[in-house]
Parts: sequence; structure tokens; C-alpha cells
Amino acid sequence: MALKSLFASMARRAALPQADVVNEAGGRAYALTPRQALAQYAATGTLASGFYADAEAQLKNTLALAHAADAEFLAKTAVYAFERGNMKDMPALLLAVLSQKGDPESGELFEKAFKRVARNGKMLRNFVQIMRSGQTGRSSLGSRPKRLIRDWIDAASPVEILRASVGADPSLADVVKMVHPKPQTPERAALYGWLIGRPYDFGALPQVVKDFEGFKREISGPVPDVPFQMLTSLPLKKAHWAQIARKAGWQMLRQNLNAFARYGLFQEKGFTAMIAGRLSDRAEIRRTRLMPYQLMTTLDNVSPQVPLEVRKALNAALNVSLQNVPRFAGRIVVAPDVSGSMGSPVTGWRKGSTTVTRCVDVAGLMAAAFLRANPETLILPFDHQVHQVDFGREAGIFETAKRLASYGGGGTNMAAPMEELLKRKAKFDLLIFVSDNESWINGRSGPYPTAAMTIWSKLKQINPEAKMVCLDLQPSATTQMKNAPDVLNLGGFSDQVFDVIASFAGSEDADHWVSRIEEIVL
Repeated sequence: MALKSLFASMARRAALPQADVVNEAGGRAYALTPRQALAQYAATGTLASGFYADAEAQLKNTLALAHAADAEFLAKTAVYAFERGNMKDMPALLLAVLSQKGDPESGELFEKAFKRVARNGKMLRNFVQIMRSGQTGRSSLGSRPKRLIRDWIDAASPVEILRASVGADPSLADVVKMVHPKPQTPERAALYGWLIGRPYDFGALPQVVKDFEGFKREISGPVPDVPFQMLTSLPLKKAHWAQIARKAGWQMLRQNLNAFARYGLFQEKGFTAMIAGRLSDRAEIRRTRLMPYQLMTTLDNVSPQVPLEVRKALNAALNVSLQNVPRFAGRIVVAPDVSGSMGSPVTGWRKGSTTVTRCVDVAGLMAAAFLRANPETLILPFDHQVHQVDFGREAGIFETAKRLASYGGGGTNMAAPMEELLKRKAKFDLLIFVSDNESWINGRSGPYPTAAMTIWSKLKQINPEAKMVCLDLQPSATTQMKNAPDVLNLGGFSDQVFDVIASFAGSEDADHWVSRIEEIVL
């Protein structure tokens, strides 16, 4: 009987795929296909330094994958990264590579993708900055990109031009000097002259620019309808800040709550109720395309001087941003990684703009969101071992997420939660890992399957219909589990992830992330 058991074990191990690469933490892993890897980087890549990979390594890997990809998939990936992934730099980078493919078909695809991605001045300037850097192959814009940039500038309203003028390296004025748009009206000629610091006819300027120039000369009267960043260097009074707040967009309100408290605006009659009402407005929250972790960051850093009513509104907004969390009839296990590497910023280290929200915070947030939608969910936080967590089921998502993030700090062993399930002989339908996917503990060197893959094969004997999702919070070209009809590897931390998980749970598409990109119609 012992020999029979031994040979059966050896046969099962031989049938499993052997690890074929070493991950960034030095552990055995499986390489994603080029399309899977590009999709992963496009969905989560911030081109910033993480715990294991620095920004240069991410950029090098992404560029290699993008240059190797066919033009159609590259164009669709750029659109996906912008429209559904809510990425800021990655879509511009992919557009820059696509613009240099050379053949006529690629040029047409670039034009279609450009019009979908370059929807605002920030993305336009990102694209120009990346092209001019020379990182994608050349430092000149090229005739087609220049024409499309001119078209964007000529079609933009005066207010859009003002919004796009906020920021530098390059500024919109720099871009205008590069592409030389031809003004078709006296108003446009005056606007371009004002923008780039050349002589212009004041009387021909758009009214909003006249209002701004007049307000700068004498800080009185109503605040002009310009981006508030253009006003912050002026000696504004409390009444001006109140006007700015009442006109502000949802994101600006969220990002400036502490400033409103400093200026004493919450002491004004009706101001607190107005801000709380705006922040909890479901339609506005959906329209902002907000990532849940951004609200978590705000809640983490809001000043004690901000009224409780406003903080409650932020909590309500967080719940709205997570409304796509699916409800399952089956049994769910969520394993949030709380290891030391998960203490790195979720968007990487970026000079001057590093988020205080860590990967472990987002892992806790997602686990808490699943628990709220599916109260019987089993939560198994892990680093090199599983941590037993006891928390009130009535706790809010934010409080539960912070509690989960307080555990751990050791090494990464993705096999640990699976070993715990095996020890319990647990029955489940869906196992979700939320990790940086850099497991390195509990695996032998040499041509063997990863420890996670080996234990999964044992769990499948107990739960033959079970599925696993490995959610990678930071971009990587490797994984601990080979894609299969019952295993999905994906990356990202927006609410789109929940749609993908729900769809996978009801299908057998192991390449769902790539499939979502391929579905895009240009």
C-alpha cells in the first residue's frame, strides 16, 4: 500500500507543469505568455518602483512586450488600460510604441486608439513627454502624431485648453510650440498667443481668459471658472475658497477636504451638508471612474477637523465604489497577502507622488469587500504562515481592511493558506489570492512544480469543481499558478476586477484578462 501511494504521488507530480522561470523574489514560478504579461502590465503597471522591481525594469519589460505585440492587440491594450484600467501613464506609453510600428495598417490603428485614449490634456502631454524622451525608439513626434495633436488642440474648448495648461514637462505651451496649430479665428489666435507668451489681442480672448486675467489684477468679485490649480498661488480669501469648493468637481472635493478645514469652510452654514451630499452622490462617484483604494487613502489621511458627516459620506462613497463585488451562492475563501513586501506603495515609489496606500491595505480592502458581499467568506491572511483573524462581522469595510492589514510582515508563502485548507479538508468553490505574487518560501529548487501548484492538485481531489483566482496587485510577468480552466491570473485593483472574477467563476476562460482586451472594438 505504501508503494502504491508513493507511485500515485509521483504520477500526480509528473503530470503537473514544471516551473520554468525564477520570479523577482528568487522563487520558482511560471512565465506568462507575452500577451498575458502585456495585459498584466497594462492593467497594473504604474511605471514606478515596487518592492521587487524598479521603474526601469518595469519600463524595459513593458517596452519589450509592446514592441513584440501585433499592432491590433497593442492598440486595444492601450484603450483598455485607459478606459477600463484607469491607468495614467501606461496608455500613453503603449500609444507611443504603436505610433512607431511603421506600416499603414498600424498607422490607422494608432489613429483610432489615439482618439480613444488622448481624451484630456494630461494624457496628451503624457504622450508627448514619452515620445520626446526617446525611450520608445525615437525622440521626434512624427507627422501623424503631430497632426492628431493639432486636431486635439484645435477642437478643444477654451476651458479644455485651460485645464490642459495645468502641468509641465511638457506644458501645453511647449506642445503648441512643437506642433504649430494654425488658428482659424481671431479668438483662437489670441488664445494661442496668450498661452505661449507671445503678443495677442486682449479683446479677442475668450471671456473665461479675460475673467482670469482681470481676477489676477484685482483679487475681488466672483472666482473665474478656471482650474483651481491656476488660482492657488493667488492671495485668495475664505469667500473665494468657498466659491471654488461649490464649483469643484468630485475628485477636487475629495482631494482638498483638509484644505477646506484649514480655511474654516466647514464652519460656514450649509457647507458641511453640501460637501457630504456631493461626496455620497452615487452618479458622481460612478462618473469619476474612481479606484476604491483612492477613497481608502482619503479616509486614512482626512484631518480630524473634517466633520464626522463628511467622513461618513466618504465611507458611503467607498461602499458605492465597491458595488461590483459579486455575490456567490458557493463557498468563498479569500487569502490576502500580509507579508513584508506588501508594505510597499500600491502604485510604487514615485518622486513627489508616492501614495501612502500600501499593497497590504488594498489586499485587506478587497478581502473586506468580499466579506461584506458574502458574509460566510473565509478570510485567511498569510505571510510565511496563516494568521487567525477574529473580527466583528458588523464592522465597516474600511475598519475591516485596516484590521487585516495589521497582521503579518514575514516572507511570502502562497502555499500556506492552501495547506491550511488541506489540513481542514475544507470544502469551497472559489479561492481568491490577493498578493504581489512573489512567493518564494516552501519550494524546492530544480525542475518541479511550484508548491502552490502541487497543493492545488491535492485540494482539487477534495473540491473537483473549485476554481482559483490569483490577483496580482503589482505588475509581473510570472505567477505561482499556471493558467488553466480552473485557474485565472489577473492584475489590478479597480472595481473592474470584481466583474472579471464573477465572469470567470461562471465560465472556463482561463485567459479572461486577455479576452477582455480582445473584445474591444476600435
